[in-house]
Amino acid sequence: MTQNLFRDDAYLTECTATVTAISEQGLVLDRTVFYPLGGGQAGDAGVLVLADGREIVIADTRKGKNAEGQFTEAVCHLPALPHADAPVLEALLQTGLQVGDQVIARIDWARRHRLMRFHTTTHLLCHLVPQLVNGCSITPDYARLDFNMTDPLDKDVLSAGIARLVAAVHPVTVGSITDAELDANPALVKSMSVQPPRGSGQVRTIRIGTEQMIDFQPCGGTHVANTSEIGAVIVTKIEKKSATTRRVVLGFAA
Repeated sequence: MTQNLFRDDAYLTECTATVTAISEQGLVLDRTVFYPLGGGQAGDAGVLVLADGREIVIADTRKGKNAEGQFTEAVCHLPALPHADAPVLEALLQTGLQVGDQVIARIDWARRHRLMRFHTTTHLLCHLVPQLVNGCSITPDYARLDFNMTDPLDKDVLSAGIARLVAAVHPVTVGSITDAELDANPALVKSMSVQPPRGSGQVRTIRIGTEQMIDFQPCGGTHVANTSEIGAVIVTKIEKKSATTRRVVLGFAA
């Protein structure tokens, strides 16, 4: 099991940690600031700094899986490889790392911050387009949301709406609700393709706005502290992906 420090503090850029497992899935630590791919958000990249000062470049972060292919509580850090087919375990063993070693886990903050800005913007889009979402992808270079709808959308109107919400400096707050509260309010789940994890008794939530509620939904991703931090994000493209799907693509303004 990995303690996910990013859940409570998305601005934490590094931590000390102990290696608990090394396998073809990657390197597992007892605690980490690295966010694993999930909920549409890309996994973090960065470095692991060894005791002797050497650095292992981490190219991606994923959730661990058991023998049945089900997700576990482990977070797996994947090293940069010399080529796509290179074995992960071999690359890790060549570093000399062993279970029990201590490292400093340090994320690529500039990349993470772009992900945070985009992820919060997708929540603003959910306010501007109050329709169910049936697809999501958040990368450092762009983000997209697929809305389950047939009506057309206007790129300029949505960009202006985002700019207005960004300028309003709405606070972004991490909280939680119980499984029972979520079950009693199913409309809080705005995604048709990704369901929030249940079973622990608490579901993490993201709220945008205080006096004025802009968005409130279950979410395990990383976010900025207030909307002004998003900066200049615009709608770069709107596509009709099917008769019932409209795709909105976000990008940073030049």
